[in-house]
Amino acid sequence: MPDQDKKVKTTEKSTDKKQQEITTRDYSDLKRLRCLLNVQSSKQQLPAINFNSAQNSMTKSEPAIRAGGHRARGQWHESTEAVELENFSINYKNERNFSKHPQHKLFQEIFTALVKNRLICREWVNRAPSIHFLRVLICLRLLMRDPCYQEILHGLGGIENLAQYMEIVASEYLGYGEEQHTVDKLVNMTYIFQKLAAVKDQREWVTTSGAHKTLVNLLGARDTNVLLGSLLALASLAESPECREKISELNIVENLLMILHEYDLLSKRLTAELLRLLCAEPQVKEQVKLYEGIPVLLSLLHSDHLKLLWSVVWILVQVCEDPETSVEIRIWGGIKQLLHILRGDRNFVSDRSSIGSLSSANAAGRIQQLHLSEDLSPREIQENTFSLQAACCAALTELVLNDTNAHQVVQENGVYTIAKLILPNKQKNAAKTNLLQCYAFRALRFLFSMERNRPLFKRVFPTDLFEIFIDIGHYVRDISAYEELVSKLNLLVEDELKQIAENIESINQNKAPSKYIGNYAILDHLGSGAFGCVYKVRKRSGQNLLAMKEVNLHNPAFGKDKKDRDSSVRNIVSELTIIKEQLYHPNVVRYYKTFLENDRLYIVMELIEGAPLGEHFSSLKEKHHHFTEDRLWKIFIQLCLALRYLHKEKRIVHRDLTPNNIMLGDKDKVTVTDFGLAKQKQENSKLTSVVGTILYSCVQHLSPHSPAPALAT
Repeated sequence: MPDQDKKVKTTEKSTDKKQQEITTRDYSDLKRLRCLLNVQSSKQQLPAINFNSAQNSMTKSEPAIRAGGHRARGQWHESTEAVELENFSINYKNERNFSKHPQHKLFQEIFTALVKNRLICREWVNRAPSIHFLRVLICLRLLMRDPCYQEILHGLGGIENLAQYMEIVASEYLGYGEEQHTVDKLVNMTYIFQKLAAVKDQREWVTTSGAHKTLVNLLGARDTNVLLGSLLALASLAESPECREKISELNIVENLLMILHEYDLLSKRLTAELLRLLCAEPQVKEQVKLYEGIPVLLSLLHSDHLKLLWSVVWILVQVCEDPETSVEIRIWGGIKQLLHILRGDRNFVSDRSSIGSLSSANAAGRIQQLHLSEDLSPREIQENTFSLQAACCAALTELVLNDTNAHQVVQENGVYTIAKLILPNKQKNAAKTNLLQCYAFRALRFLFSMERNRPLFKRVFPTDLFEIFIDIGHYVRDISAYEELVSKLNLLVEDELKQIAENIESINQNKAPSKYIGNYAILDHLGSGAFGCVYKVRKRSGQNLLAMKEVNLHNPAFGKDKKDRDSSVRNIVSELTIIKEQLYHPNVVRYYKTFLENDRLYIVMELIEGAPLGEHFSSLKEKHHHFTEDRLWKIFIQLCLALRYLHKEKRIVHRDLTPNNIMLGDKDKVTVTDFGLAKQKQENSKLTSVVGTILYSCVQHLSPHSPAPALAT
C-alpha cells in the first residue's frame, strides 16, 4: 500500500507539471497571436499570393526571411499569423466557454483584434490572401460559440461588415462559379449568422445588416453545405415574427418548393421547417398556391421521417385555411394520406438533431458523417408520433370546414380513425397523450357540426360526455376548450372506457359485415326515415359500394290490411321498375334492383358520395357563411336540367322534391334522389293526389278544392 501511495503521488506531480507546461505554453501562444493581430494593416506588407497551407506558408517565407528586407519581414509576419490562427483553430475547436476560461482576458483581446484589425479593416481584407481571411473567419466562428463574444461583435460593428463580405462572396459564387475557399467562407459566415439568430434579441441585428437577403439568395447554392448553412440561419431567424415578415417579402417560396421536390432528406427537413414558420405570413401561403406547392407537399407525406412529416403537416394546416387550397388538398388525395398517418400502421424514424447541433456539424465539415438516423427509444418514437398525429388532427379540423371534405373524411372511415385517438392510455406520456386527445376531440367536434354526421356520435359517447361535447359549440378552434372533455373522459372507470371503446368499434366501416340481406353485405347504417332505413352495402360478389333502402311494409301508410299493402307494394315496384329502366341522366340517381324479403321491400340504388342540400344550408348557417352567386347558379342549372329530363322527356313527377332529396357531391354535382313517391303521368291526364312534404308544396296544392295542375309541356 505505501508503494502504491508513492506511485500515486508521483503520478499526480507528473500530471500537475504537465498541466502547468500546457497552461504556460497556451498562454504564450495566445499572447503571440494577440501581438500579431494588433499589428495595423498599414504596417503589414501582405504579399499578393495565396498560401495553400500553413506548412507551405512557412516554407515559402524562410528564404525571404534569410534574404532580409521590408517585403520579407511582412511576408514572415503574415505567414506566422496564418500559422498561429490555424493552431488556434485546432487547439480550441472543442472550447465553448471562452469567457470562463482562465485566460478569458486574452481570448477577448484576440477576438477584439480579429474584428477591429482584420474583419472591419477594409484595407486588410482587400489585400489578405484568401486562405488567411478564411482562417480569420474560422477563429471568429469558434470564439462566437460563446454568447458573450456575439455581443462584442455587435458592439464593434462587425455584423454589418460581415454581412457585406458575405454578400460579395455569395454574388461571386452564384454568378461566376466557385472561387478558391469560397464555399468554406460561406459556410463559416452562415454559421456565424445562425448563432446570432439563435438568440431572440439578436435577430434584429441580422436583418438590419441585410444578411437575410444574402441567405435567401444562397438557397440557390450548388454546394450542399452552403445550402444547409443558409437554411439553418434562416430557420433560426424565422422564429421571430418581425424577421419572418422581412424574409417573406423576398422571392423565397419557389426555391423552397424546388428543394422539397428534388433535394436530399436533410435539406427537405430543414426546408419544410423553414416553410412552416414562414407560412404564418399571408403572402407566403399565397405563393405556395401560386407555385403549385400542394402536390409537392403531399408527395412528402409518403416519407417515414417524423420531423419532416410534422413540419409538412403543419404547413398544410396553415395553407388549407384558403377554401380553394382546401379543395385542392382533397383532390390530390391529401385527406386519405392524413388518415393513413393517423391509423398508426407505419414504421417511423427520427433523430435527436437540433438546429444548433446541425449548424455546428455543418460548419465543422462533418454533417455528412452525422448519424441522423440514430435509433430513438420506443418511448421517444411514440411521443414524436403523438405530435405528428396531433398535427394531422389539426389539418383535418381545417379541411372539414368544407362540407365535401367532411363527407370524404366520413366515407374514408375517418370518424372511427380519429375517435380511437381519444381513448386514454396510462402507460403513455400523459402530457402528450392529453394534447393528442384534445386535438382529436376538436376534429370530431368540427365533424359533428355537419348535421349528417351527428347520429354517428350519439352511438359513441355516453350521455353526460355527449352533453359536454355538444356544449363546446360549433367550430371552436381554441384547443383549451376541449380540456374539460379530456379530463372527464380520463376519469371514467375502466368499464365505462371499455364501453366507449366498443362503441367506437361499432362505427368502424371496415369491420366484417354485420349481416347479409339477399345477396348484399350490410356495411353501415346511413340513416332512417318515416318508411324505413338506408344502408351502405356491397354485393357479395362485387366491390362497388351501393345504397339500399329498406321499407317496412307494415307501416300504416301502405294500407290497413294485407290486401291493401300488397296493392301498394305492386304499385311502388311497378313505378320503380319504370324509373330503373328509363332514367339515365347524370343528375338523377340510378336504381338497380328491387326485391322483397321478410315483409320488407328493398330498393338497391346508386350510392351518392355527398351530402343533402338541406345539410349544406344548415352547415352554412351555423358557420355564418352564404352560398356564392356562382355556386347557386351552378346548382340551380343542374337541378333544372334534371327536372326538365324527368318532366318533359320521361313524363315522371318526383312529387317530393325537397333540399334533403337533392344531393351535392364533389364539385357541387347535383343528384336528385328518393323517387319513393314518384309517378309516371300518362298523356292527357292529371295527377290529383296530394303527396310530398307540406313545407315545400305549392300553395295551390294545399287547397282542399284544387287538384294538382297538369305538367307544362
